Amino acid sequence: MSPLRLHLCAIVGSTIAFVAATIASEWIFTHSEFVRGVNWVYLPAGMRLLCTLLFGEAGAIGVMAGSWLTCFFYFFPDDTVRAFIGGILSATAPYLVYRAAVRYYGLRTTLTNLTARKLMVLIVATSLASPLLHNAWFLLRGDTDHWLARLCIMIIGDLCGTLIVVYTMKGLLALLPRRAPPEGMPARPN
Repeated sequence: MSPLRLHLCAIVGSTIAFVAATIASEWIFTHSEFVRGVNWVYLPAGMRLLCTLLFGEAGAIGVMAGSWLTCFFYFFPDDTVRAFIGGILSATAPYLVYRAAVRYYGLRTTLTNLTARKLMVLIVATSLASPLLHNAWFLLRGDTDHWLARLCIMIIGDLCGTLIVVYTMKGLLALLPRRAPPEGMPARPN
């Protein structure tokens, strides 16, 4: 498959995954909304990190596209500025955390050096970065109603949602059969 086709598949896959996570979050945690778009458990936050870690820039573009779809057509259809900026901020926060991990952790695109500890740091960093960016924009826009409560709930919601998504995916991957190691390579211990 050509690099361009792979890139496009990663973008489309990330968009679909983000929208699916939003639908699941709205369905499962329908009564956990503080205000429109601010939830106590927000599964798309986990998909933001996952897509960005797996696909880098393509994942961030897919997250932005998915966020635009959900913001323009579901969350804020009457507020195009909020929907547009919200999509950009949704993709920017996890992408900045990803770039920091590449720079400071030497994170490889294969994620082979992503330890459980580093993953937890990235989960917490993303769960802080996105709400901070969103709330900074809200404050600059003059939306100061319940800003501290909104910030805290967004952090909690992003953290819970990210933990649920990441560890659900980890559990699902553990169910897959292991591949045999290449000839001459020792088997990985369980």
